[in-house]
Amino acid sequence: VLDHKCLDACLLRQHTTLLLLCFSMVSRSCANFLDLSSWDLLDFPQTQTQRALPRVMTVPGIVSELEGDGSSDVNSSTGSHERKIIVANMLPLQTKKDSETGQWCFTWDEDSLLIQLRDGFPPDTDFVYIGSLNADIAINEQEAVSQKLLSEFNCVPTFLPKEIHEKYYRGFCKHHLWPLFHYMLPMFPDHGDRFDRRLWQAYVSANKIFSDRVMEVINPEDDYVWIQDYHLMVLPTFLRKRFNRIKLGFFLHSPFPSSEIYRTLPVRDDILRGLLNCDLIGFHTFDYARHFLSCCSRMLGLDYESKRGHIGLDYFGRTVFIKILPIGIHIGRLESVLNLPSTAAKMKEIQEQFKGKKLILGIDDMDIFKGISLKLIAMEHLFESYWHMRGKVVLIQIVNPARASGKDVEEAKREIYVTAKRINDRYGSSGYQPVILIDRLVPRYEKTAYYAMADCCLVNAVRDGMNLVPYKYIICRQGTPGIDNAMGTSRDSPRTSMLVVSEFIGCSPSLSGAIRVNPWDVDAVAEAVNLALKMSEAEKRLRHEKHYHYVSTHDVGYWAKSFLQDLERASQDHYNKRCWGIGFGLSFRVLSLSPSFRKLSIDHIVSTYRNTERRAIFLDYDGTLVPESSLVKTPTAEVLSVLKSLCEDPKNTVFIVSGRGWESLSDWLSPCENLGIAAEHGYFIRIGVFILFV
Repeated sequence: VLDHKCLDACLLRQHTTLLLLCFSMVSRSCANFLDLSSWDLLDFPQTQTQRALPRVMTVPGIVSELEGDGSSDVNSSTGSHERKIIVANMLPLQTKKDSETGQWCFTWDEDSLLIQLRDGFPPDTDFVYIGSLNADIAINEQEAVSQKLLSEFNCVPTFLPKEIHEKYYRGFCKHHLWPLFHYMLPMFPDHGDRFDRRLWQAYVSANKIFSDRVMEVINPEDDYVWIQDYHLMVLPTFLRKRFNRIKLGFFLHSPFPSSEIYRTLPVRDDILRGLLNCDLIGFHTFDYARHFLSCCSRMLGLDYESKRGHIGLDYFGRTVFIKILPIGIHIGRLESVLNLPSTAAKMKEIQEQFKGKKLILGIDDMDIFKGISLKLIAMEHLFESYWHMRGKVVLIQIVNPARASGKDVEEAKREIYVTAKRINDRYGSSGYQPVILIDRLVPRYEKTAYYAMADCCLVNAVRDGMNLVPYKYIICRQGTPGIDNAMGTSRDSPRTSMLVVSEFIGCSPSLSGAIRVNPWDVDAVAEAVNLALKMSEAEKRLRHEKHYHYVSTHDVGYWAKSFLQDLERASQDHYNKRCWGIGFGLSFRVLSLSPSFRKLSIDHIVSTYRNTERRAIFLDYDGTLVPESSLVKTPTAEVLSVLKSLCEDPKNTVFIVSGRGWESLSDWLSPCENLGIAAEHGYFIRIGVFILFV
């Protein structure tokens, strides 16, 4: 059998004993076709010994037994019901240790997205959460904590060793992936960290630990697994290797960069292949999805197409679906805060403090991508260019605590304070500050009050995955009957809101009534703020109504329900195909073929070849006879020798099939008599001495 990459046809043997062997290099997504077997490819060493959790009882009296040998088709209990297994870096829990008893106490974090997404499902829907805790649990306490969380919260904690967690989260996630996905390249040592292979190894090890915890509780035939965000992008590979037909979805909450940025990542292919082991991949915007598809095309040679309104990638016979779905907010949670007496009291205080002035609100995390400095410079240009705004406009900038530390964050914070002081010194006066910085942990009710009282919300991030600040602002401006009564406002009074948002944030495409700006163009931002403040009330009302309708109908529950419905559709054909696991390490993938397909046995091919009287052999040229990576495209002496041997056998009819020109092929293969050539994709055909042009 000739050395080749892909076997693309089946054996035909009838009464005429005709043997047809077709060798071709069809695409990079079907390489190594003869290696179809479920090898033990991803057995990374355990970084920490953990006792397995007991099987989760799916229905009374039936326990799922998944302690097998890791075969592809694990049978679960016939009476089990489907669950939603949500896997994220952190569990949606608040953790505290009782100082008197020394016991760990846990409560739900009601602000967590993982809790809020349950609103899209019936109350009896079974959710299982897998992730880390925001506390350091001693090894001798981990088993007891695991049992407590599983029984009381349906949560499965992943206990990462401290060294691995530091390298995985603060190292690879925060210093490599997060800056890169926000278009920041480590051009200099003090401008982002250079790639460190040890951090990548910690990232892979952490993902392996997460996969072990998933495997302890999953019923692979019934459960749906939904992985959240960039912390776990190779986790799908581990899970797909263990369960070939697992129903697996992934949602990226950050931007996905363009291929020119992403291709600089040394482990780019491993991450792409990890994501492609999912059935459904979700993005906030079309741009993020387009960038991902472009990376798959340029780096893996994969093409995509639209199938019944969905974007699908063909990956080794599996269709990986792409979903574009902006996330929403939990409206009920926000309205409940609006109805608090403390919120109404703060609103009255703000109303009195800034009476007669226009309020512009900014709420941003302290990091280099939120564009706070650019926002302040734009406000400075506003006061310079539109002198009538002086003394009448106030920017309230709430700065949330930084989620990461570093030199760049400290420099950004210093610049913010210097710029704010310069504006206040130049344009401020006794009793008036044009810029008010609130740099502390602000209670939820206070933020809500500022949302409700602001005339305009300014979001100026230079890059952000989604940013839900505009959505919260719109809901708070709509108000509730309770807050209207507290403020003495008629429920029938018109509601208005104005948004000035960066075109580089994920929520921008869904807010058609907002004024979109380039945050780097500070003059344009100043002009947009002036336009927003002087716009007519009727226009503000129309824009607000449009935004409120969208935000109120596309909340977090809608987002979660829509994603899992598509995940169900994407995985419905799992048991209609035959699957093989192929590839080593993080290159593992599943080859999915029709039920009628049967893998050819080399021994069977050789035996049949010897016993048949007529054989037709079709050989591709590039990628089969000559390596695609070779600069020398002429066949080697060994290849010519094999071809001559095949052609000299009177039982054989041998053809070379290629897209190359007939002149070069005829010249290179001239030593092989009786060799047929189908060149130029079949336009030129030579059969012995006969030449045909189609």
